[in-house]
Amino acid sequence: MTAPASTDASSGVDDDRLVLSSVEQEMLAGRRGPGVAMAMRVVTSLATVRGAQRLVEVQSAHIDGCLYHGQAGLDFATRLHALGARVTVPTTLNVGSLDLLHPGLVREQTDHEREVAQNGRALMDAYVALGARPTWTCAPYQLAARPAFGEHVAWAESNAIAFCNSVLGARTDRYGDFLDICAAITGRAPFAGLHTDAARAGEVLVDCTAIPTRVLGLDLTAPLLGYLVGSRVGTRNPVLLGLPTATTEDQLKAFGAAAASSGGVAMFHVVGVTPEAPTVEAALGGSPPRETIALTSDDLVAARRELSTATDSRLDVVSVGTPHASVDEIAALARLLEGGRPVAPHVDFYLSTGRSVLAEAERLGFLDILTRSGVRVVVDTCTYVTSVLRPGARTVMTNSGKWAHYAPGNLGVEVVMASLPECVESARAGRVVIDDAQLR
Repeated sequence: MTAPASTDASSGVDDDRLVLSSVEQEMLAGRRGPGVAMAMRVVTSLATVRGAQRLVEVQSAHIDGCLYHGQAGLDFATRLHALGARVTVPTTLNVGSLDLLHPGLVREQTDHEREVAQNGRALMDAYVALGARPTWTCAPYQLAARPAFGEHVAWAESNAIAFCNSVLGARTDRYGDFLDICAAITGRAPFAGLHTDAARAGEVLVDCTAIPTRVLGLDLTAPLLGYLVGSRVGTRNPVLLGLPTATTEDQLKAFGAAAASSGGVAMFHVVGVTPEAPTVEAALGGSPPRETIALTSDDLVAARRELSTATDSRLDVVSVGTPHASVDEIAALARLLEGGRPVAPHVDFYLSTGRSVLAEAERLGFLDILTRSGVRVVVDTCTYVTSVLRPGARTVMTNSGKWAHYAPGNLGVEVVMASLPECVESARAGRVVIDDAQLR
C-alpha cells in the first residue's frame, strides 16, 4: 500500500512515492469492483513510472484505442467489460476501423481486411458497452461540450492532445491505448507531465516574422509549419512568434496535427493567439528559450517538396479532412466546388469528418453540393488507416500534413501536399496542379 510522501532528513531528498486518497485505495483494492481495480492498477503503474506523487481527477476522456491493431486491444476492452467496468466521466471515442454509416466503404476483400472489419466492429462495440459515446472522431474538440481552460482531462490521439493543451488550455498528458480507457473508468490520471505548470512552459522560440502575412494566412501554410516545427523540436514545446492574431482554430488544428505527427508535439504556444501565450515571456514561463529557430518562405516550399513524394502529374485520389473536417472547412470546400465542373471520372475524392459535423453540414446544404460534385464522405474512420482507397491507387493529393506524413508508410501510396483550392482544381483537371509561388 502506498504511503505519504516524506523528506529523508539524512539526504534532504523528497520521497516521491505515490500517495492515494482513501477512494483511490478502495478502487485499487477492488472494493469498487474488479474492473475498476484492473483499471486502477494500470493508472497507478504509469504514475509510478512517471514519478507522480498523486493522481488528479479528470473531467472527461477521449479514447484512442478504437482502431483494431490486433487481438490484444480487443481482449483488453472486452476483459474490462466482463469485469463490470464502466466509464465514470464523459468519454468520447476516436475513429474506428469501419464507417458504420456507409457500409461497404471500407473494403473486406482479403482475409486481413475481413479480420479487421469483424474484430474492428467488435472493438467499437466493446467501447460503447463500457459507456463511452459513439462519436468516432479524431477531433473531439469539434463536439458541443469542450473542456474548459485549466480543466484536467485524459485525452488520447496526438492531434486532440495538442489541440486540448494548446488551443483550449485544458490539461492532458500524452495518453494512448489502454491508459485512456482506464482513466475514464477510474476518473483519475497521474499528476505528471502536461498536467503540471512546469511542463507547459515553452522551450523553443520559432520566429515566423520573416514569412509574409499573406502566406501565413493560407490554409496550406499551417500544416507545413507544423511539419517543419515538429521535425525540429521533437517533443519540446514550441512558441511561435509572428502568426496573425486572426489565426483560426482550423489552422491551429492543422498545425498541431502535423507537429504531433512529425515530432511528437503535445503542446504549442502561438503568441497573441493561444490562451497561455499573451506574450513571449509568458509562453516561455519567464525563462529564455533553449533554442531559437527562424523560418522563411523557402522553408515552407522545402517542406512541401519533402512531404510530396509523387514524381509526376498522375492523380488517382484526393483525400481531405485529416483531422476530421470542421463545418467551416466543409463550407470552404463546398464554395470551391459549387457551380464548377465535377471531379474527373478517374479521380476519387474523399472528405473525412465526424458524425456531428456531417449532420450540421447536411442541415446547411453543403452535403448536396459535395455529392453532386463527386465527393464521397467518410465518417467514423479515416482514409490513411483503413482500406478505403481502391486497389491500385498510386498517387493521392491531400491538404493534411498528418495524412501526408503517415500515408506512404501505411498505404504504400505516393503523396502530393496541396492547398484545398489546389485539391479541387487538380481533382477537376484529373492531374496534379500546384503552384509553389503562393508560398513566396
